[in-house]
Amino acid sequence: MNDLTIRSLSSQESRVVLSLAELKTREASRKTIIDILGVSPKAADHVIRSLRRKGWLERGSWGRYLLIPAEQGPEAAGESNVLALASLIADPYYIGYGTAAAHYGFTTQRRNIIWLVTPQRLRDRKLLNAEVHIVNVTSRKFFGFGPVDVLGHEVNLSDRAKTAIDCVDRPDLCGGLVEAAYIFGRASSKVDWDRISGHLLLMNSIALTRKVGWLADHVGASVPDYVRADLLARTGKHSTKATFGRKTPRPNALGYQSEWKLTVNASVEELAESKGIARRHIVKKEP
Repeated sequence: MNDLTIRSLSSQESRVVLSLAELKTREASRKTIIDILGVSPKAADHVIRSLRRKGWLERGSWGRYLLIPAEQGPEAAGESNVLALASLIADPYYIGYGTAAAHYGFTTQRRNIIWLVTPQRLRDRKLLNAEVHIVNVTSRKFFGFGPVDVLGHEVNLSDRAKTAIDCVDRPDLCGGLVEAAYIFGRASSKVDWDRISGHLLLMNSIALTRKVGWLADHVGASVPDYVRADLLARTGKHSTKATFGRKTPRPNALGYQSEWKLTVNASVEELAESKGIARRHIVKKEP
Protein backbone atom coordinates (compact mmCIF):
# COMPACT_ATOMS: atom_id res chain seq x y z
CA MET A 1 0.00 0.00 0.00
CA ASN A 2 1.58 3.30 -1.04
CA ASP A 3 1.47 6.70 0.65
CA LEU A 4 -0.99 8.10 -1.89
CA THR A 5 -3.44 5.34 -1.04
CA ILE A 6 -3.14 6.05 2.69
CA ARG A 7 -3.54 9.82 2.19
CA SER A 8 -6.81 9.23 0.33
CA LEU A 9 -8.26 7.78 3.54
CA SER A 10 -8.96 9.34 6.93
CA SER A 11 -7.01 8.04 9.92
CA GLN A 12 -9.91 5.83 11.02
CA GLU A 13 -10.48 4.54 7.50
CA SER A 14 -6.78 3.76 7.16
CA ARG A 15 -6.86 1.90 10.47
CA VAL A 16 -9.62 -0.39 9.17
CA VAL A 17 -7.89 -1.06 5.84
CA LEU A 18 -4.45 -1.63 7.39
CA SER A 19 -5.79 -3.81 10.20
CA LEU A 20 -7.67 -6.08 7.82
CA ALA A 21 -4.61 -6.27 5.56
CA GLU A 22 -2.43 -7.26 8.53
CA LEU A 23 -4.95 -9.89 9.53
CA LYS A 24 -4.73 -11.22 5.95
CA THR A 25 -8.48 -11.27 5.59
CA ARG A 26 -10.76 -9.69 3.04
CA GLU A 27 -13.97 -10.37 4.91
CA ALA A 28 -15.08 -8.08 7.68
CA SER A 29 -18.15 -7.95 9.84
CA ARG A 30 -19.62 -4.80 11.34
CA LYS A 31 -18.54 -6.04 14.79
CA THR A 32 -14.96 -6.57 13.59
CA ILE A 33 -14.77 -2.99 12.36
CA ILE A 34 -16.26 -1.69 15.63
CA ASP A 35 -13.59 -3.64 17.55
CA ILE A 36 -10.80 -2.36 15.30
CA LEU A 37 -11.84 1.27 15.79
CA GLY A 38 -12.88 0.98 19.43
CA VAL A 39 -15.76 3.37 18.82
CA SER A 40 -19.54 3.25 19.07
CA PRO A 41 -21.57 1.33 16.49
CA LYS A 42 -22.90 4.63 15.15
CA ALA A 43 -19.39 6.02 14.63
CA ALA A 44 -18.24 2.76 13.02
CA ASP A 45 -21.21 2.85 10.66
CA HIS A 46 -20.08 6.30 9.51
CA VAL A 47 -16.61 4.93 8.67
CA ILE A 48 -18.11 1.93 6.90
CA ARG A 49 -20.34 4.17 4.76
CA SER A 50 -17.33 6.29 3.85
CA LEU A 51 -15.21 3.27 2.90
CA ARG A 52 -18.05 1.93 0.77
CA ARG A 53 -18.44 5.31 -0.93
CA LYS A 54 -14.70 5.38 -1.71
CA GLY A 55 -14.78 1.83 -3.06
CA TRP A 56 -12.74 0.13 -0.33
CA LEU A 57 -15.59 -1.92 1.06
CA GLU A 58 -18.49 -3.66 -0.65
CA ARG A 59 -21.42 -5.11 1.24
CA GLY A 60 -22.23 -8.76 0.63
CA SER A 61 -25.06 -9.03 3.13
CA TRP A 62 -26.22 -7.08 6.17
CA GLY A 63 -23.26 -6.50 8.47
CA ARG A 64 -20.81 -8.41 6.25
CA TYR A 65 -18.35 -6.68 3.96
CA LEU A 66 -15.60 -7.46 1.49
CA LEU A 67 -12.38 -5.45 1.52
CA ILE A 68 -11.08 -4.48 -1.91
CA PRO A 69 -7.31 -5.14 -1.67
CA ALA A 70 -5.11 -2.08 -1.68
CA GLU A 71 -2.94 -3.49 -4.48
CA GLN A 72 -6.04 -3.61 -6.70
CA GLY A 73 -7.32 -0.21 -5.67
CA PRO A 74 -10.86 1.09 -5.38
CA GLU A 75 -11.45 0.64 -9.11
CA ALA A 76 -11.42 -3.12 -8.47
CA ALA A 77 -14.83 -2.90 -6.82
CA GLY A 78 -16.53 -3.95 -10.03
CA GLU A 79 -17.94 -7.09 -11.58
CA SER A 80 -14.70 -8.99 -11.00
CA ASN A 81 -15.49 -9.10 -7.29
CA VAL A 82 -19.19 -9.88 -7.53
CA LEU A 83 -18.68 -13.63 -6.91
CA ALA A 84 -16.70 -12.85 -3.78
CA LEU A 85 -19.47 -10.53 -2.61
CA ALA A 86 -22.11 -13.15 -3.34
CA SER A 87 -20.18 -15.64 -1.21
CA LEU A 88 -20.96 -13.51 1.86
CA ILE A 89 -24.72 -13.85 1.47
CA ALA A 90 -25.21 -17.37 2.83
CA ASP A 91 -23.41 -20.16 4.63
CA PRO A 92 -23.36 -22.92 3.53
CA TYR A 93 -23.62 -22.18 -0.17
CA TYR A 94 -22.19 -22.79 -3.58
CA ILE A 95 -22.35 -20.89 -6.84
CA GLY A 96 -23.50 -23.09 -9.67
CA TYR A 97 -25.56 -23.64 -12.81
CA GLY A 98 -24.98 -21.06 -15.54
CA THR A 99 -22.62 -19.00 -13.37
CA ALA A 100 -20.29 -21.93 -12.73
CA ALA A 101 -20.57 -23.04 -16.37
CA ALA A 102 -19.37 -19.60 -17.48
CA HIS A 103 -16.50 -19.69 -14.98
CA TYR A 104 -15.29 -23.04 -16.37
CA GLY A 105 -15.65 -21.92 -19.98
CA PHE A 106 -18.48 -24.33 -20.80
CA THR A 107 -20.56 -21.49 -22.22
CA THR A 108 -19.80 -18.24 -23.97
CA GLN A 109 -22.98 -16.67 -22.68
CA ARG A 110 -22.36 -14.11 -19.96
CA ARG A 111 -25.31 -12.95 -17.92
CA ASN A 112 -25.55 -10.56 -15.00
CA ILE A 113 -27.12 -13.30 -12.92
CA ILE A 114 -25.42 -15.28 -10.17
CA TRP A 115 -27.04 -18.56 -9.19
CA LEU A 116 -26.35 -19.08 -5.50
CA VAL A 117 -27.37 -22.47 -4.09
CA THR A 118 -28.08 -22.72 -0.37
CA PRO A 119 -30.47 -24.50 2.00
CA GLN A 120 -31.21 -21.13 3.57
CA ARG A 121 -34.46 -19.39 2.64
CA LEU A 122 -33.29 -16.00 1.42
CA ARG A 123 -34.55 -13.40 -0.98
CA ASP A 124 -32.93 -12.57 -4.30
CA ARG A 125 -30.89 -9.39 -4.27
CA LYS A 126 -28.73 -7.12 -6.40
CA LEU A 127 -24.96 -6.77 -6.00
CA LEU A 128 -23.20 -4.13 -8.05
CA ASN A 129 -24.49 -4.74 -11.60
CA ALA A 130 -25.51 -8.35 -11.02
CA GLU A 131 -28.64 -10.05 -9.76
CA VAL A 132 -28.15 -12.84 -7.23
CA HIS A 133 -30.83 -15.50 -7.50
CA ILE A 134 -31.18 -17.91 -4.58
CA VAL A 135 -31.72 -21.59 -5.43
CA ASN A 136 -32.93 -23.99 -2.74
CA VAL A 137 -32.29 -27.66 -3.49
CA THR A 138 -32.98 -30.88 -1.61
CA SER A 139 -30.25 -32.16 0.70
CA ARG A 140 -29.35 -34.98 -1.70
CA LYS A 141 -28.42 -32.41 -4.34
CA PHE A 142 -26.44 -30.11 -2.07
CA PHE A 143 -22.93 -31.46 -2.63
CA GLY A 144 -20.20 -31.51 -5.27
CA PHE A 145 -18.66 -28.12 -4.62
CA GLY A 146 -15.51 -26.65 -3.14
CA PRO A 147 -13.39 -23.50 -2.86
CA VAL A 148 -12.06 -21.88 -6.02
CA ASP A 149 -9.75 -18.87 -6.01
CA VAL A 150 -11.35 -15.78 -7.54
CA LEU A 151 -8.96 -12.83 -7.41
CA GLY A 152 -7.53 -13.95 -4.09
CA HIS A 153 -10.89 -14.74 -2.51
CA GLU A 154 -12.11 -18.30 -1.96
CA VAL A 155 -15.55 -18.86 -3.46
CA ASN A 156 -17.46 -22.14 -3.33
CA LEU A 157 -18.27 -23.31 -6.86
CA SER A 158 -19.82 -26.56 -8.00
CA ASP A 159 -17.14 -28.80 -9.50
CA ARG A 160 -17.08 -29.41 -13.25
CA ALA A 161 -19.01 -32.68 -13.09
CA LYS A 162 -21.68 -31.31 -10.77
CA THR A 163 -22.01 -28.17 -12.89
CA ALA A 164 -22.69 -30.24 -16.00
CA ILE A 165 -25.26 -32.40 -14.18
CA ASP A 166 -26.95 -29.44 -12.50
CA CYS A 167 -27.43 -27.71 -15.85
CA VAL A 168 -29.09 -30.82 -17.27
CA ASP A 169 -31.26 -31.05 -14.16
CA ARG A 170 -32.31 -27.38 -14.35
CA PRO A 171 -31.87 -26.00 -17.88
CA ASP A 172 -33.85 -22.93 -16.87
CA LEU A 173 -30.91 -21.89 -14.67
CA CYS A 174 -28.34 -21.95 -17.45
CA GLY A 175 -30.07 -20.49 -20.50
CA GLY A 176 -32.55 -23.17 -21.51
CA LEU A 177 -32.62 -26.62 -23.07
CA VAL A 178 -30.39 -25.87 -26.05
CA GLU A 179 -27.75 -24.17 -23.90
CA ALA A 180 -27.85 -26.97 -21.32
CA ALA A 181 -27.06 -29.52 -24.03
CA TYR A 182 -24.22 -27.31 -25.32
CA ILE A 183 -22.79 -26.86 -21.80
CA PHE A 184 -22.94 -30.60 -21.18
CA GLY A 185 -21.14 -31.27 -24.45
CA ARG A 186 -18.36 -28.80 -23.67
CA ALA A 187 -18.01 -30.17 -20.15
CA SER A 188 -18.08 -33.86 -21.09
CA SER A 189 -14.51 -33.89 -22.38
CA LYS A 190 -13.21 -32.14 -19.25
CA VAL A 191 -14.73 -34.25 -16.51
CA ASP A 192 -13.99 -37.55 -14.83
CA TRP A 193 -16.84 -39.88 -15.76
CA ASP A 194 -16.45 -41.86 -12.57
CA ARG A 195 -17.24 -38.60 -10.79
CA ILE A 196 -20.26 -38.02 -13.02
CA SER A 197 -21.47 -41.54 -12.17
CA GLY A 198 -20.88 -41.02 -8.46
CA HIS A 199 -22.68 -37.69 -8.42
CA LEU A 200 -25.69 -39.20 -10.19
CA LEU A 201 -25.78 -42.04 -7.67
CA LEU A 202 -25.93 -39.54 -4.82
CA MET A 203 -28.64 -37.48 -6.53
CA ASN A 204 -30.72 -40.66 -6.77
CA SER A 205 -32.84 -39.68 -9.78
CA ILE A 206 -33.63 -42.20 -12.52
CA ALA A 207 -34.96 -39.44 -14.78
CA LEU A 208 -31.76 -37.40 -14.44
CA THR A 209 -29.60 -40.48 -15.09
CA ARG A 210 -31.53 -41.10 -18.31
CA LYS A 211 -31.04 -37.51 -19.43
CA VAL A 212 -27.30 -37.58 -18.75
CA GLY A 213 -26.90 -40.95 -20.48
CA TRP A 214 -28.78 -39.87 -23.58
CA LEU A 215 -26.93 -36.54 -23.74
CA ALA A 216 -23.59 -38.33 -23.44
CA ASP A 217 -24.45 -40.28 -26.59
CA HIS A 218 -25.83 -37.17 -28.30
CA VAL A 219 -22.70 -35.05 -27.73
CA GLY A 220 -20.35 -37.95 -28.54
CA ALA A 221 -18.72 -38.12 -25.12
CA SER A 222 -15.94 -40.64 -24.55
CA VAL A 223 -17.64 -42.47 -21.71
CA PRO A 224 -15.87 -45.60 -20.42
CA ASP A 225 -17.84 -48.71 -21.33
CA TYR A 226 -18.25 -49.76 -17.70
CA VAL A 227 -19.65 -46.33 -16.74
CA ARG A 228 -22.12 -46.32 -19.64
CA ALA A 229 -23.25 -49.85 -18.76
CA ASP A 230 -23.72 -48.84 -15.14
CA LEU A 231 -25.78 -45.79 -16.10
CA LEU A 232 -27.97 -47.89 -18.37
CA ALA A 233 -28.52 -50.38 -15.55
CA ARG A 234 -29.75 -47.54 -13.36
CA THR A 235 -32.44 -46.39 -15.80
CA GLY A 236 -34.89 -48.88 -14.35
CA LYS A 237 -36.67 -51.90 -15.79
CA HIS A 238 -39.89 -50.08 -16.55
CA SER A 239 -40.43 -47.25 -18.99
CA THR A 240 -41.59 -44.67 -16.48
CA LYS A 241 -42.06 -41.14 -17.76
CA ALA A 242 -38.90 -39.06 -18.16
CA THR A 243 -38.66 -36.05 -20.45
CA PHE A 244 -35.81 -33.84 -21.59
CA GLY A 245 -37.19 -30.55 -22.80
CA ARG A 246 -40.67 -29.12 -22.73
CA LYS A 247 -43.35 -31.13 -21.00
CA THR A 248 -45.74 -30.80 -23.94
CA PRO A 249 -44.87 -32.47 -27.29
CA ARG A 250 -43.81 -30.23 -30.15
CA PRO A 251 -43.61 -30.71 -33.91
CA ASN A 252 -40.42 -32.37 -35.22
CA ALA A 253 -39.33 -33.41 -31.71
CA LEU A 254 -36.91 -36.33 -31.49
CA GLY A 255 -39.46 -38.13 -29.36
CA TYR A 256 -39.01 -41.34 -27.41
CA GLN A 257 -35.48 -42.75 -27.15
CA SER A 258 -35.95 -46.39 -26.23
CA GLU A 259 -32.42 -47.22 -25.07
CA TRP A 260 -32.48 -44.55 -22.39
CA LYS A 261 -36.27 -44.64 -21.86
CA LEU A 262 -36.39 -40.88 -22.41
CA THR A 263 -38.70 -38.60 -24.37
CA VAL A 264 -36.75 -35.76 -26.00
CA ASN A 265 -39.05 -32.83 -26.72
CA ALA A 266 -36.57 -30.95 -28.87
CA SER A 267 -35.95 -31.01 -32.58
CA VAL A 268 -32.86 -32.05 -34.52
CA GLU A 269 -32.42 -28.41 -35.52
CA GLU A 270 -32.49 -27.17 -31.93
CA LEU A 271 -29.84 -29.66 -30.82
CA ALA A 272 -27.68 -29.45 -33.94
CA GLU A 273 -24.97 -27.30 -32.34
CA SER A 274 -24.44 -29.73 -29.45
CA LYS A 275 -24.54 -32.94 -31.49
CA GLY A 276 -21.05 -34.51 -31.48
CA ILE A 277 -19.57 -31.43 -29.80
CA ALA A 278 -17.54 -33.49 -27.31
CA ARG A 279 -15.50 -34.97 -30.15
CA ARG A 280 -14.66 -31.45 -31.31
CA HIS A 281 -13.45 -30.35 -27.87
CA ILE A 282 -11.09 -33.06 -26.65
CA VAL A 283 -8.95 -31.63 -23.82
CA LYS A 284 -7.23 -32.81 -20.69
CA LYS A 285 -9.63 -33.98 -17.99
CA GLU A 286 -9.84 -32.35 -14.60
CA PRO A 287 -7.60 -33.87 -11.92
